[in-house]
Amino acid sequence: NSFVTRTNTCGELRSAHVGQKVTLCGWVQYQRQGLFLVLRDFQGLTQVIIPQDEAHSHVKELLSNAPVESVVRVTGTVSPRPLGQENPKMPTGDIEVKAETAEILNSCKKLPFEIKDFIKKSEALRMQYRYLDLRSSRLQSALRLRSRVVMRMREYLCNLHGFVDVETPTLFKRTPGGAKEFLVPSREAGKFYSLPQSPQQFKQLLMVGGLDRYFQVARCYRDEGSRPDRQPEFTQIDIEMSFVDQAGIQRLIEGLLQHSWPEERGSIMTPFPSMTYEEALAEYGTDKPDTRFGMKIVDISDVLRGSNIHFVQNALSYPHGSIRAICIPQGVRYLTNKDLESLKESAKSQFNQEIMEIIHRHDGSLKSLLTKFLGEKEQSELIQALNMQEDDVVLLAAGEHKQVCSALGALRLLSADLLEAAGLALRDPTAFHFLWVVDFPLFLPKAENPTELESAHHPFTAPHPSDASLLYSDPTKVRSQHYDLVLNGNEVGGGSIRIHSAEQQRFVLEKVLKEDSEVLSHLIEALEFGAPPHGGIALGLDRLISLIVDAPSIRDVIAFPKSFRGRDLMGNAPDYVTPEELEPYHIQVSWPLEEKEAKKN
Repeated sequence: NSFVTRTNTCGELRSAHVGQKVTLCGWVQYQRQGLFLVLRDFQGLTQVIIPQDEAHSHVKELLSNAPVESVVRVTGTVSPRPLGQENPKMPTGDIEVKAETAEILNSCKKLPFEIKDFIKKSEALRMQYRYLDLRSSRLQSALRLRSRVVMRMREYLCNLHGFVDVETPTLFKRTPGGAKEFLVPSREAGKFYSLPQSPQQFKQLLMVGGLDRYFQVARCYRDEGSRPDRQPEFTQIDIEMSFVDQAGIQRLIEGLLQHSWPEERGSIMTPFPSMTYEEALAEYGTDKPDTRFGMKIVDISDVLRGSNIHFVQNALSYPHGSIRAICIPQGVRYLTNKDLESLKESAKSQFNQEIMEIIHRHDGSLKSLLTKFLGEKEQSELIQALNMQEDDVVLLAAGEHKQVCSALGALRLLSADLLEAAGLALRDPTAFHFLWVVDFPLFLPKAENPTELESAHHPFTAPHPSDASLLYSDPTKVRSQHYDLVLNGNEVGGGSIRIHSAEQQRFVLEKVLKEDSEVLSHLIEALEFGAPPHGGIALGLDRLISLIVDAPSIRDVIAFPKSFRGRDLMGNAPDYVTPEELEPYHIQVSWPLEEKEAKKN
């Protein structure tokens, strides 16, 4: 309450304050028949008794007629509530304030929606009136928790471990590879800045400059178009260190999260478990596994290798062919035929993967189109391999290893959603399962041209020490020193040990990725001036906080987010500018025909 005109907040008064004269400022949450109102501020609620005597008639008139969400200042005396009228659900429920003077600081016009968490309103309306949505306890709580976490992170890094907080430029130049960047025109004809998708180059240059330990709460930008639950601008906890290895970065981050973790969310155990990329793909069908529940993918190739099933033999005849399956617990009881058909259709439409189902009956037998091709021994081995119990349903896929695993990984998550919707508790919503995923491939074939390679992480990632020689002979087999941090099936951080040799960096860019190294000449030259070995990581702050508070979207933990189409619905951005404003930037807009007609009309 320092520096302000109130004596107390609306959430702090208790029985110990009875008899004190107080001044409260806040919003009118509720008013009942001119008898009392509930005043709200950022900390809570207080019941204010409206005086009924003639001497305070002006106070009664003022408070009785104040529209909901008007801002008022009330001065009065704290009194105990009458016996039997206490409200145990309110922290201030034992007291009330008897108003003596009041002032309407600002009246509120008719609201587009009620400021109550339980009132349903469209996200578009909430974002159009974001300043009203921010008054909700849900958003208030999320933003305040976010602030506390960031402050604790800053304390851990700067005060306890000697990191230097450095702001890096927002206007820079295009970085090869990675996400698409926003362009910013300059007054030099044909020349543009780029908004950095991360401070990657700058933090490496800070290591060359000898800062040793850098960190920043960094604003980042990616022009990714209409992608659900992504933001064109977002926040990273950005970190870089010199003379460090992968294990050192991992221990730092585990300590950082343990130090900054909100007490009300329980404690987190360290060290976090670790899994290779290949293990994650084979067991979970994804590089960001949700390890809160089982239903792992099981390789049953050896069980069915001796069978006469045509599609099985066909799949196993290919170099990377395999037969794999997931077992859905109690699938018969919780999933309908329609559910099973939707799962199979999903695998077909998304991955072009056929799925066979096997049901474990009450009598111990198996029901499937496959059973007539399997002897008793094979059926028994199948039950054992998948640890099938009564009423379980197995989804089986055959084909190329990566495609099969990816399809079953997606079905594993869809099945979990269906089971939980039907009432089976599978994933503990209060559990936080962190996991390191390591040993990613350094390069992947480009989707649009599989004969060419692109960086799996980014072009500055160093090869795994054991695979360094393969970089020059067979780059497709090189593992990287890239590591991802996964929480409950969501990637919340990613980093790597960097290339600190100019020669190796130039080779990766020019020979492997076929990129023009001239774009990065400043970085490559810097590596020639005695660059220390270095590495780092970036934590996605928006995603991390949304998981901590169990928000349905990252938009629920950002004060002023963009819509999923990248628009600011409150300020109506992006917006048109006049040709005169564009002239200094040597830009003319070429309008699509339908927009030309619309502008004419």
